[in-house]
Parts: sequence; structure tokens; C-alpha cells
Amino acid sequence: MVVHYLLGNEAIAHGCLEAAVDIVCGYPGTPSSEVIDTLRMDPDRAYKVEWSVNEKVAFEEALAASWCGLRAICTMKHVGLNVAADPLMVSAYTGAKGGFVILSADDPFAHSSQNEQDSRCYSLFARIPCLDPSTLQEAHDMVRDAFALSEEFSLPVLFRPTTRICHSKSDVDMGDVKKSDRAAFFDKDSRQYVVIPAHTRILHQKLNQKQPIIKKRLIELGYNRYEIKGKAAVICGGVGASYVREVIGPDVSLAVIGAYPVDEGWLAGFIQKHDKILVVEELSPVIEEIVRQVSGCVLVYGKKSGHVPYEGELSPERVAHYLTAAGIATSVRYEEPQKPAALPNRPPILCAGCMHRTAMYAMKKVFRDGIFPSDIGCYTLGIQLGTVDTTICMGASITIASGMSLAGDARDIVCTIGDSTFLHSGIQGLVNAVYNGANITVVILDNRITAMTGHQPNPTTGLTACGVSSPPVSLEAICRACGATFVETVSPSDLTTFLNVLKKAKATMGVKVVIARQPCVISEKRSKTNRGKYAVRQESCIGCKACIKFGCPAIELRGGLAAITDLCSGCGVCVQICPVGAIGREVKE
Repeated sequence: MVVHYLLGNEAIAHGCLEAAVDIVCGYPGTPSSEVIDTLRMDPDRAYKVEWSVNEKVAFEEALAASWCGLRAICTMKHVGLNVAADPLMVSAYTGAKGGFVILSADDPFAHSSQNEQDSRCYSLFARIPCLDPSTLQEAHDMVRDAFALSEEFSLPVLFRPTTRICHSKSDVDMGDVKKSDRAAFFDKDSRQYVVIPAHTRILHQKLNQKQPIIKKRLIELGYNRYEIKGKAAVICGGVGASYVREVIGPDVSLAVIGAYPVDEGWLAGFIQKHDKILVVEELSPVIEEIVRQVSGCVLVYGKKSGHVPYEGELSPERVAHYLTAAGIATSVRYEEPQKPAALPNRPPILCAGCMHRTAMYAMKKVFRDGIFPSDIGCYTLGIQLGTVDTTICMGASITIASGMSLAGDARDIVCTIGDSTFLHSGIQGLVNAVYNGANITVVILDNRITAMTGHQPNPTTGLTACGVSSPPVSLEAICRACGATFVETVSPSDLTTFLNVLKKAKATMGVKVVIARQPCVISEKRSKTNRGKYAVRQESCIGCKACIKFGCPAIELRGGLAAITDLCSGCGVCVQICPVGAIGREVKE
């Protein structure tokens, strides 16, 4: 064993290497993205890695590899599992051959997500095993062993790390990397892989018959365990188990649920040895509902009793409060940390020179009183510019816009969607909008990268996940193939031309597509592209604040006049905005 100080996602990636993974597929989604980002950078890679166009595609490719006898993992965040839910449910019936692991990273407190969703509910729904790590070491070990567990029961295994597991750091004991010697071969069996009703009824029965055996096995593997110390007990799971261990007193019993399904008889045996139980878990009351089903007359505290909230993240401080409030522990090993001095509020903001800001600035100029449905990406920060009125899930900007048009709202409807998001699930919405005669403007913000999740390549980039050249997809050709007759491509940095294209779109009926194309400013910096910097001639500035209202973080007021800081990336849009020509190229003396 070798100990390394690792990010949680790096530990998970190494666990996959120790299991000799063959195929890795996924769609970027915080907090899961670094797993594939780590694996795709491995110089000794003997396995195949891809960023897929969406989670459903990633799931189905990994499932197919498993059917061919290879070990496969697909990665996504919790909302991505919604996209993959269709094949997920059926895969429990068809089963797996080679080890098949589904990594769905949950995001309690919605740090970078549109909801707080609990992936454990999907595992219960699909009736497949779910592994829920409480530490980084456990995350490494669980994902390593998940492939063998999948092969043992011929089922997919759901692996559910959360943000605090994925993005924390810790010492991790690591084993040796193993190379696969498996050869792909699909053994045809229509009764197993063709889910017509006659086959499905039998497959469902077989799936149900596996459940008691799985429950016993998870206890044997040590994923579900307990220790008895007193008449009060805590039952917990996930990262909450780490917090409980940190603060719990010496006379309180502890049961840790690290895997599902849970053996009800085993759990009842633990509960009946106690007078009262507190259940601590993040998000849904998955453990608590099982506990209440088998608790008998034992008092149970948790979410349903109001002692633990349904939303947000746990922490040692909160867990200590829940323990004392429920009367489980009279004292806890926890001291209130000294609170730091109040810090100014710093909401997230688009980068200096980001083309999204310019595009949305122009949209607001042309469609002043319009409605602006948007999507999932950096450009959601356009809410600060007044050009994001709705955001629900990936690809929904076009369909929401189309629905508003169908409803008959007379205002201009202008939706925004990124290049990766458009390829993920926006194309169907565009087809539908054209087919059904919507009157909307679709602005595809094409920065040639999947920026928000860490600058992963996508089919517009011209590179695969492993840096191999690939023909870049033509968004123009796709949009025209969908039936759009108005398709214009323009760089937002050319503000005048961009404004004119938007005005032209506004005056045209039907579905209009404007492709705002400009590389991500961070990608340009990484490629050493130097666009220079700009400066304000103080003697010419009249303090009108037109450039300030643009919202670029590189522009500030000094003594009532505008000034440009070192954050400037050289986009030059401020030059086009200034009404008196007070901004120009920086001249170094």
C-alpha cells in the first residue's frame, strides 16, 4: 500500500485503475467531472475514455461494454442520472456481465446545481445495489470493489459520492494499478437483452429474487455495520457518518449504512437493543424510512420528527446540535469554532472578456422588453444582466421558449444555450420548435468548450477527451438540418455586427438561430493567446458609467472616472461601448 494525499475524485479514479477498468464514459457535471479528467490524463492509459454528448449516451455505451464482458463505468452528477433514467431502469432487468458501475455524484446544498436530489432513491427504484461512501478512503475502496460486486450479482452498481467526498482531500491508501486482459465478446441471448413483455416479466421476477442475497452480502462485505455502546443510538450514512464519529460520545451506539438495499432483519436486531434512535443522513429520509418500518416501539428521531432537516449539507456543528436536541447525547465532543470576521458578499460573475456578457448585453439592447429563457452553463450568470428569466434543466431553454410562443405571449422570446448543452439535449427542442411553427430567437453561445465544469472538450472542440483530433461538429449544418432557415454566425466581440444580426432576427418571423461564436477567454489564456490590454484616457473620460454598466469585472470607478485593471483580457468591447472614445489600447512607456 502507498499513501497519497488526494482529492476525492482522484481517489475514486485510482480505485477504477485498481479494478482494471476497460471503458470510461461520462458527461461533465460538478462535482463528478475530475474523475474522468484524472483518468483521461493518464499517460499509461490502457483503457478507453470518452466524454459523451449526454448521460444517456454514456450510460448506454458503458452498459454495452459490460454486456461484452468488459469492466465499465459511466460518470455524471445527480441531475444527469435523470437523463440516463430510461436505460437505468431497464438495465436492472437485462443485468450486467462485466462489472458495470454508475457514478452519480450528489450535490447537497446545491453548490453548483439546480436542485438537491438524492441518487439513493434511484437505486431503490431500480432495485440495484448502491454504495454510499462516508470517507475518501471508503470512496476509493468502494468503487474499486464495486466492479466485482456488479459481476457477482450480474447487476449494475450505483456509486453515490457527494460534493464533500468528491472535493475534499485526505490521505488515501492505494493499491497497485492493474491492467485488463479481458477481450470483448457479446454472447447473444435475446431472452436477456431484448426486453419485450414476455421476457421482461421473467427478468423482473429474477431481479426480485436477488434482493435478499444482495442484502446479506453487503453486511458480509462490511459496508453495513454497527457497534453497541449504550441504550441510545445513531444510524447514519454517507459523509454524515464521518461527522457523527467526530462528535458522538462514548456511550452512544452507532450503525453505519454504507450500502443499499439494507437487510431489515439485521437492522431490526440493532434497533431493538436501544430505547431511542436518531437517524442522520443528507437529503431524502432513505435510511429513516427503513428504520421506521422495523423500529417497533423504539423512539425514532430524524427528518420526519423535525430533528434533522430535509435540505442542505450536514456538518459536525449541525450533527452535534441534532444529537443534543433529540436527547441522544448529553454531551458531545465538539467546540464551536471561532467565527471569522464578516466578509463582503461576492456573488459568482462572468470572467473579464467573456463573450457571454457581450452577447447578453447586445440581447438586452435589441430585445429590451423580451423574455429570456436560459439553460445550464456559465451563461446562467446572465441573470445579473437581466437576460435569464428561466433555467430548469439542460436543453430546456429552447423548449421553454417554444412553449411560451405556443402560449401566445406577444413579447419577443429569446433563449440562450451553450454549444455543449445544445448537443446534449437542445437539438430535439429546436426540431420541435421549427416543426410546430414557434416564433423565437435561439442564441447558441458557442465558446468551443464545456467551460463551467472545467473546460472539457465536446464535439465542437475538434479534440476528444484524450486529445485526439476529431472533426468538429458544424452547429450551422445541424440547425439547418433541423429546419431553421435563419442561421447566422457572428462573434459578439464585433458588437456592431452582432447587434445588427439580432435586429435582423427580431424582424424575422419563425425560428431564428444566432450562433455567437468566440473561444472561451480562459481557453485563450491557456493557449497563450495574447489580445493585449486596454486603458482609459482619464482626460477624455466623462464619468458617464456606460462601461461600468456593461458589468466587466476589469472596469472600475476611481474618483468618479472609469479605470481598467489588470483583469483585462483584451476583448475590446468596452472600446465599442464608450460614447466618447475614451478607451484605447494600453500604451506602455
